[in-house]
Amino acid sequence: MGIFDIMGPVMVGPSSSHTAGAVRIGSITRKLLGEKPVCAELLLHGSFAATGEGHGTDRALVAGLLGMKPDNERIPKSFEIAKEENLSVKIGKVTLRNVHPNTVLLKVQGESGRKLEVVASSLGGGRVKICRLDGIETNFSGDCPTLVVHNLDQPGHVAQVTSLLARNEVNIASMQLYRNMRGGYAVMVLECDQPIPAAPLKSLSKMDGILKITYLNLDE
Repeated sequence: MGIFDIMGPVMVGPSSSHTAGAVRIGSITRKLLGEKPVCAELLLHGSFAATGEGHGTDRALVAGLLGMKPDNERIPKSFEIAKEENLSVKIGKVTLRNVHPNTVLLKVQGESGRKLEVVASSLGGGRVKICRLDGIETNFSGDCPTLVVHNLDQPGHVAQVTSLLARNEVNIASMQLYRNMRGGYAVMVLECDQPIPAAPLKSLSKMDGILKITYLNLDE
């Protein structure tokens, strides 16, 4: 158990789950999108839906999408700031299956037209879990540099990605593989010990069968 499991994160309140965790979810979603979001639909589930407005969950999610951190004093004014930055936001409710009570479905679109759908949960103490990306099950936190590779479910792609990282001296801490069906659409989630340089990311995006790559490093 670490000190932040006892003390909690440095944050603007009132709740680490409903506020700090929600800001982190929004921030991770912005990073995964890879560009400035211009529109977002936030669908709250469970406790987020029931008490989120009172706890400022909706404002916290928007603050994260704007690039704020949990200790930013502007979080309560995130709706107003979103309007100033031309970020269109729609808030609603949804019922999801087999997820934590503090969960949200985010549908976002970036300034280039790129779209992303994220299901994420706030676990307490500012900790979060990314449960789904574009409808495919995942399970990662964003605590370390994370590479998400969307590819066709064909032989060789795993070897291509892992070999590329090895050549650039990037060690893989954990790796998860998902697919929607055999021979269909697949996702690799690789959590790494070191940041991944820009050059191999660019090379990876040009490989045959790679549909999209998303790189997440909250320290950058």
